[in-house]
Amino acid sequence: MAKCQTCSAPLAANTQICLYCGVRNDVDLHGKLAYQPAGIQHHRICPQCDLELQTIALSLAAAPLELDRCPSCFGLFFDPGEVEILLDHADSPAIQTNSAWLDNINLERFPKDKTVRYLKCPVCREFMKRTLYGHRSGVVIDRCMPHGIWLDPGEISHLLEWQTAGGRLIDEKKKQQRPQKPPARQTRYRTGDDNSTGYSGNWGDENNLIQTVADLIFTLFR
Repeated sequence: MAKCQTCSAPLAANTQICLYCGVRNDVDLHGKLAYQPAGIQHHRICPQCDLELQTIALSLAAAPLELDRCPSCFGLFFDPGEVEILLDHADSPAIQTNSAWLDNINLERFPKDKTVRYLKCPVCREFMKRTLYGHRSGVVIDRCMPHGIWLDPGEISHLLEWQTAGGRLIDEKKKQQRPQKPPARQTRYRTGDDNSTGYSGNWGDENNLIQTVADLIFTLFR
């Protein structure tokens, strides 16, 4: 259990504000991942606090990873693919799954009484899509497809624990088991004024299909 950085009182799961002294704690990076200010400003806005995000550099084993963090709520914004980079290098990969541990993680950490809000992307300021990150993770992320993922305080810690318990292994197996989409059906089309025919990549709209059938009948009975 995490402790308050000011008074050392225990912090409840999914909580960053100490019930004893009222101090807001950095529950994701403090004492877990080494970081320092990067000195780069991307002029991105926190979707929770409307403050400008600060760029920080995490000291990972492979290479520094630059993230944007709110100086008030400590939420984190990841460019596309950066969450996976952090998970790859921030913790030892699990070699087996622990279903009981995964259930316990979600039971403790999942905020059942959390108010659902749709947040704006720190970059384009369009509303982001809420979606579950990974199988049995219990973390609902806010994603802007072009620009990245916003994680509220505590959510990256949740994902790190989910990964350690083998949740990511299960997620990867589920992805491999998903059926592949069949290739697009092909239709014939006339290549010119002669009687030859060819193939197009996809079905067209209804009018094009009717026209194609008419052309084939005309070619056969000409």
